[in-house]
Amino acid sequence: MFPFRWPDPPFHIILVEPEIPPNTGNIARLCAATGSALHLIEPLGFRLTDAAMKRAGLDYWEHVQLHRHSNWTSFLEAEQPTRLFFFSTTGTRAHFDAAFKPGDYLVFGNETHGLPDELLAEWRDSVIGIPQRTDRVRSLNLANTVGIALYEALRQAQG
Repeated sequence: MFPFRWPDPPFHIILVEPEIPPNTGNIARLCAATGSALHLIEPLGFRLTDAAMKRAGLDYWEHVQLHRHSNWTSFLEAEQPTRLFFFSTTGTRAHFDAAFKPGDYLVFGNETHGLPDELLAEWRDSVIGIPQRTDRVRSLNLANTVGIALYEALRQAQG
């Protein structure tokens, strides 16, 4: 394997009200593979015991640092994050231009509606996007978006 320094502290992936079990399962697997923490903000569109989600995560669930929060406010109170990046198709700054640091929180909305408008308005200076041809697609798959964002953050953490 090639040399790689895993960031300390790890990155945090936050899914706000995720709806599709296999997406969350694939993101959980990604978190296990990178040592990133996964935060799920309720309500969830599925049960954590959903077979499709478990299957997507395969045998990796024991390696996921999973945190559940009943809502956005309880997440903020429990985590007290200092650096948040909100990913949205409405972002006016590309993820390439963000300066990620170990311990950052990368926040993603659900598959149907994205992030709530009130979060985007409150944190407007922290909203970024991933370049895409919106004349051809509405958005990228959530699991793909998390993978793109997280690996850019990991690349930057290498110094």
